Amino acid sequence: MTAVTPFHRTLQLLVLVCGCVPVAAGAAGIFLGPPMAGGTAMSVGLDSHFSYLSGLLLAIGLGFWSLVPNLQRNGASFRLLTALVFVGGLARLSDLLTDGAPPAPMLFGLAMELLVTPTLCLLQARL
Repeated sequence: MTAVTPFHRTLQLLVLVCGCVPVAAGAAGIFLGPPMAGGTAMSVGLDSHFSYLSGLLLAIGLGFWSLVPNLQRNGASFRLLTALVFVGGLARLSDLLTDGAPPAPMLFGLAMELLVTPTLCLLQARL
């Protein structure tokens, strides 16, 4: 059995705290729809798509949380979830470059997707 170091405990705590972002945003998107992001429901199809993507966001956050108890053994799963988040961030960045800056909460999401999550993944690889 591997000893749990202060670094390991700190990383577990960081993953739990950072996981609150996709869990909360996903749940808000499911229950509030596009208005949670400052938008309006333009059609039933768009609202349905927004709900689906919010569900994925919630699931990604729950997925990260599920890795916390055995964080040192879950490198492949952590990297997969990180890749999903990073690709989503690249899509958001592309939109920013073509359409302009979104509201501040979306910029916070972009920072989480392109900076924080990959950093956590690099730290997880050190376990």
